[in-house]
Amino acid sequence: MIEEQSLVSALQTPSQKEAAFRTLVSQYKERLYWHIRKIVIDHDDTDDVLQNTFIKIFRSIDNFKAESKLYTWMYRIATNESITFINKKAKRAQISSEEIKEEMISRLESDVHFEGNEAQLKLQKAIATLPQKQQLVFNMKYFEDHTYEELSEILETSVGGLKSSYHIAVKKITAYIKEE
Repeated sequence: MIEEQSLVSALQTPSQKEAAFRTLVSQYKERLYWHIRKIVIDHDDTDDVLQNTFIKIFRSIDNFKAESKLYTWMYRIATNESITFINKKAKRAQISSEEIKEEMISRLESDVHFEGNEAQLKLQKAIATLPQKQQLVFNMKYFEDHTYEELSEILETSVGGLKSSYHIAVKKITAYIKEE
């Protein structure tokens, strides 16, 4: 993997920007895809949000000041794009974002891109019952193995608040699975 500082420098140099951006996309597209997929659930929606995320990254890279790591900055953009996408989709359907999530989870069973078994489907349903922030924290900590410090940068929240959100999310998921 190309060193982050070199990549940022190349991305911010007009003559190197396009080649550096292709490198950035190849290095991060899979990780960002799965991060977004856990939020928006649907494969096709994930592709749309991922494309919007990379467009935003490309347009905004000159404003990146390296006050955080490049990937945490990109995860923040991907997270915000995902939340905006869900909220817009809910608004168009004139339902709440929670209802749109429930609808997406119910379609997950018939999704040809979902390769999980019954236990994984049950876990996804349990996660979908959580408030949005707890979903984000749980997914990023449990599935993506981010540290609380990384989560703090990405979600712009205190480490203590994140630990609390994760702990509560785990309790709620456990209770949901026991009920099923």
